[in-house]
Amino acid sequence: MQKRLFAVLLVLPALVMIVLFFIVPLFASIVGAFEVGDTLGFGNFSKSFELYLNDMIFTLVIVAVSTTLICFFAIAIGGYLTLGENPRAVALLRWLYRWPMFIPFIVVGQVLRTFLAKNGLMNNILVSLGILTPLQTVGFLDWRGIVIAFVWKQTPFVTLLVAGAMASLDRSTIEAARNLGASRLRILIEIVVPQIASTLLVGLILSFVTMMSVLSVPLMINAQSPTMLTADIAFRINAHGDYGVANALGMISLLLTAGVALIYLRESMKERA
Repeated sequence: MQKRLFAVLLVLPALVMIVLFFIVPLFASIVGAFEVGDTLGFGNFSKSFELYLNDMIFTLVIVAVSTTLICFFAIAIGGYLTLGENPRAVALLRWLYRWPMFIPFIVVGQVLRTFLAKNGLMNNILVSLGILTPLQTVGFLDWRGIVIAFVWKQTPFVTLLVAGAMASLDRSTIEAARNLGASRLRILIEIVVPQIASTLLVGLILSFVTMMSVLSVPLMINAQSPTMLTADIAFRINAHGDYGVANALGMISLLLTAGVALIYLRESMKERA
């Protein structure tokens, strides 16, 4: 009994932290989403869908497109790190691809806002090289800029997981395929990717949830409508003090991520089993 009591006491601080800073705020937000004046109802949700339905669709499309591109680039980079035959190129790529992981999202938004603007660094370089004229330049401070920011920031995270999983594979199957004349692309698609699919899925799910919660990037890059739900939540609180609609939008975001979160939990349970 003393050992069990000691174990409970060791776990108790972590449980208290989880309850106070995660469970209680989540419960309060859920209750607040249904509070309409002094009563409970679905008025906040009706108002949310009336005002921000396009933003909900916009958010899902942006995050889905970004997740798809992250998947493609993570497989490509991880595949070259595993199957590449140029040691210098592999070493350089291994050194370079991780850098965006250490940059906060707010810095990513500021950097890409400076780079992707109509008179930004990218267009200035293209004009100086004679590829474009000043009248032909186009800014990317819209949905494209958000996608670029998300892909640039989250690809290294997924690549790190994928490259580690690829490095731990049994090389005998890869060498056997090479001896039979299979190309590197075919080896990657038919042999390597199926074996690291679960790791890739977990990385993409974590990136999906992360991108759904980012506020700084849509505020700094896409200051127009439609925008992402995180910007709408901040607007309802800061401009109107409307916590009911803000909580309802938070609940909708939670439901949008619940499906992928369940997939992540199922994969985690499989790995533990």
